[in-house]
Amino acid sequence: MVEVREGLKYTENEEWVKIEGDIAVIGITDYAQEELSDIVALEPKKVGEVVKKGETVATVEAVKAASDVYAPLSGEIIEINENAVLSPELLNQSPYDEGWILKLRIENTDEISSLMDAQEYRKKHGQ
Repeated sequence: MVEVREGLKYTENEEWVKIEGDIAVIGITDYAQEELSDIVALEPKKVGEVVKKGETVATVEAVKAASDVYAPLSGEIIEINENAVLSPELLNQSPYDEGWILKLRIENTDEISSLMDAQEYRKKHGQ
């Protein structure tokens, strides 16, 4: 069974978001890392870049496929998880803890309401 964490928000594109004040910590869900399987590279955008909701913020490369990671919210990238860039297997091993991808300063908090909570995300995956 796929791990779904309470207290996080989720997107249709399999990203999770942890809201900490005006900062959003972003990663890929357990379901996404399972589908991708062996992740071999993480290529995030750079700190300081401003992105709009729905734009690509990173590319995750696995042995069998590559997948874009989309901004669940608009804002400025303020931090990249360098450990995950150097050791992309962290996205497989610990998608919600060690394997976060980046932090974003939220530009428009109204966008948060468009994200799914854990219960809605579980329903999407038939749990």
